[in-house]
Amino acid sequence: MAEHESLEFGKADFVLLDNVSMEEFMANLKLRFEKGKIYTYIGEVVVSVNPYRAMNIYGRDTVEQYKGRELYERPPHLFAIADAAYKAMKRRNKDTCIVISGESGAGKTEASKYIMQYIAAITNPNQRAEVERVKNMLLKSNCVLEAFGNAKTNRNDNSSRFGKYMDINFDFKGDPIGGHISNYLLEKVQCCMFCLVHQLLRGAPDSLLRSLHIQKDPTVYNYIKVGGQIKSCINDGADFKAVADAMKVIGFTGDEIQTAYKILATILHLGNMTFGVDGDVTLIETPKLVSVIRELLSTKEENVEKALLYRTVATGRDVIEKQHTEQEASYGRDALAKAMYERLFCWIVGRINDIIEVKNYDARIHGKNTVIGVLDIYGFEIFQNNSFEQFCINYCNEKLQQLFIQLVLKQEQEEYQREGIPWKHIDYFNNQIIVDLVEQQHKGIISVLDEACMNVGKVTDEVFLQGLNGKLAKHAHYTSRKVGNINCNSRLMDQTPDMYSVVGFIDKNKDTLFQDFKRLLYNSANPVLKGMWPEGKLSITEVTKRPLTAATLFKNSMISLVENLASKEPYYVRCIKPNDVKSPLLFEQERCRHQVEYLGLLENVRVRRAGFAYRQTYPRFLQRYKMISEFTWPNHDLPSDKDAVKRLLQGCGFDHDVAYGKTKVFIRTPRTLFSLEEQRAEMVQRIVLFLQKVWRGTIARMRYRRMRAALVILQAYRRYKVKSYIREVNRRFKNVRSMKDYGRHVKWPTPPKVLRKFEEALRSIYNRWWAWTLIKGLTPEETLQVRAKVASLEALKGQRADLGLQRAWEGNYLVSNSPDTAASFTLVSSELQRKDKYMRVLFSCNVRKINRFHKAEDRAVLITDRHLYKMDPLKQYKPMKSTPLYNVTGVSVSPGKDQLVVFHTKDSRDLVVCLQGMVPANESRIGELVGTLLSHFKSEKRKLQVNITSPIQCSMNGRKCTVIVEPKINQSHPDFTKSRSGYILAVPGN
Repeated sequence: MAEHESLEFGKADFVLLDNVSMEEFMANLKLRFEKGKIYTYIGEVVVSVNPYRAMNIYGRDTVEQYKGRELYERPPHLFAIADAAYKAMKRRNKDTCIVISGESGAGKTEASKYIMQYIAAITNPNQRAEVERVKNMLLKSNCVLEAFGNAKTNRNDNSSRFGKYMDINFDFKGDPIGGHISNYLLEKVQCCMFCLVHQLLRGAPDSLLRSLHIQKDPTVYNYIKVGGQIKSCINDGADFKAVADAMKVIGFTGDEIQTAYKILATILHLGNMTFGVDGDVTLIETPKLVSVIRELLSTKEENVEKALLYRTVATGRDVIEKQHTEQEASYGRDALAKAMYERLFCWIVGRINDIIEVKNYDARIHGKNTVIGVLDIYGFEIFQNNSFEQFCINYCNEKLQQLFIQLVLKQEQEEYQREGIPWKHIDYFNNQIIVDLVEQQHKGIISVLDEACMNVGKVTDEVFLQGLNGKLAKHAHYTSRKVGNINCNSRLMDQTPDMYSVVGFIDKNKDTLFQDFKRLLYNSANPVLKGMWPEGKLSITEVTKRPLTAATLFKNSMISLVENLASKEPYYVRCIKPNDVKSPLLFEQERCRHQVEYLGLLENVRVRRAGFAYRQTYPRFLQRYKMISEFTWPNHDLPSDKDAVKRLLQGCGFDHDVAYGKTKVFIRTPRTLFSLEEQRAEMVQRIVLFLQKVWRGTIARMRYRRMRAALVILQAYRRYKVKSYIREVNRRFKNVRSMKDYGRHVKWPTPPKVLRKFEEALRSIYNRWWAWTLIKGLTPEETLQVRAKVASLEALKGQRADLGLQRAWEGNYLVSNSPDTAASFTLVSSELQRKDKYMRVLFSCNVRKINRFHKAEDRAVLITDRHLYKMDPLKQYKPMKSTPLYNVTGVSVSPGKDQLVVFHTKDSRDLVVCLQGMVPANESRIGELVGTLLSHFKSEKRKLQVNITSPIQCSMNGRKCTVIVEPKINQSHPDFTKSRSGYILAVPGN
């Protein structure tokens, strides 16, 4: 059964109705329509109700839902039927067909387009170019055939006025490789109501209309006015372009498309041509139109005029020209217009077939060529005044209905016989008697009509009616009467009379077109137009054989069509029109009831319900319902699926309501099926919860195992990387003790991420070891110097450019001066050492300083481990003032290359000096001074504040001031000057 739908939407399959009656059938149909469910099954038949609105149920997502699924696995849909036909064709290598029937406006053409769209969507997974081309051609051909073969009518804006049967050929892989289109009975009487005529008038560019000598206003043309008032459509322009583009895609040339427009324009102009009489001579009252038609048909003006006014008649060997009467000329003009449109339409179908037909296909090489046929035939029509066209159309529908009943009964009987289940006879109306009434040889309506047309002399519709009365008066389904016009009435299968007016039957059946018109069009200079009329090359004396009548041609095509359909596996779409006002909300009960009756849908349900409402193969039945029984869930251990189904149904208490076939189980009443569905729905909920529980546990265990496995792998890999790294470090640094540089040149291996911090620590350990190895071989003096350099580097690195780290630090630079001054300094320093008891000279140097009178003067600085001395170099380094070293709190230096130093003291009497006397001249001693002081203070566990800043803030004799360093170009050596805020140290600007 179809995927379970809520009961609020009614029964998804009419076979499952509790009681098979017209009332219940109509109630279910109406409920589903009102709930937006436009498709319902009757077994394997789809009943479609035209929704008269766009529905979002044909997209790619919907295609995927139905692709490859069984018919009853999803809710009813056209796609399900299309997929079933495609699967039967592909799996069983069998030709199939989809028969779409229903009255005009019921949505048959739209249904055929959706079926084509589905078949195109599910084929060609590899997007091969040739298959894509064929699919595109088949879809585009729909657009062109609709434009030329569908008309705007009072009932329908897009009514099919022709029957179309399309064969789609598939190769052995199931890909479309071509197709063929057959058309039936184009309703020529409405040739100016066809969609393309409206699109041409409303949507064609002005330049094209001017070249065709036609106007946009449709009311100008008599043929259109006769057809009724038409509405303009905002889509006419887009539709016109879409048809032109589709014709180009299919393969129509520009000249062929232009010829089609010229023929349409000629038909419009013919409708406006009028005739008059001057005495015994018939004249054309609109001579300008003759010139226009001559131009459009690429022929001579005199030939056009002659064909319209005269008829060439052969009497034995003599050929005479007979002038038309005004009535005959009008008849000939109308016949020409209809014939041109019909010939144009047939030519278009032929051109499409030339392009899409399978070519160069050899079954021995390429495999069997299988077919899916799609039949979109005109709908059953009952008007106030039913003429020849309605008679043919309704005969076609009777013929198809007869085939439908025959095949449905045949399929049902064959299935029951195949399964070994007794068949219960079902009463139904077999409309074979109606078909015979129309087509029987020598007795049928068509035979009587042909006989009347072949009579010599004046043949009238009254003669035809008399012939019918003579042969069919006693027929149970035929009556005739005369009410104003001449009418005949035949009873169809629903026992309701369908009235036909015989007026026009004779003329339409003869379908006479004078040979003069055929020769006129054959002699056109337009090769496309010339090719449409090959019989025009015959001379008047050669045309002797009487052509078949329109009714006989149509009958023969219907018989051929039915034989074609009967040779294929059929699928059916039965379309219903819910109302006549195209409303998406209105469901006219009687209107729909009438369609249900003549489509035989209730009989179809009864046949399907003959004894059993539902049947399914044992494996698929088990697949759906096995969870209901403990004996079949999750799998059974019985000898066969049939035994398992028996055990399941016996356990549910339904054994009395079923029968067991060879491959299928048959259920008698829908109530049993609904009970099974309810039990299934209840169990599915419990199974889903159980499966969720099991699956969630499984997922959790899988996730845990993955995490654990990942962790084990991660740990093993980390161990491997760590060990590899340690081994590599050990290999590279194994002999560092014997290396000259103790391994400084050795490149460290790249560590794994997990060992990055370890590597930093390892490098630190190595660096300490390397430093200790170097330091332990130094003398005490070298050790002090190294410690001073390290202190200087820590304090000044990155803040001063030159720290003097690459040279030896002498410290006591006054000793290394000239011998005269060095002797004086040595004497003074020895005296100070004796007096102040210092142990070591830390630093000494000549400086430039500021005195208390703000004057710059040369002095010398001696820094010992106890005092900071100022000396006068001009007086044999006589000490001038000493500051205890513990009174020094900090040192400030600038970030530049200058030698400015400010010693900060606790008593705010800072000492501002600039070191000088460097050899070489560009040497810097700031780093040495700062490092030596820091190292000494650190050894005494005292803190010395080092500032690197510019300008430098200091305190001179208790007064706050600022020392600024300014480079000057003409400055030969550093010197101090007074400024408003303090002092400026001018240095050479280089």
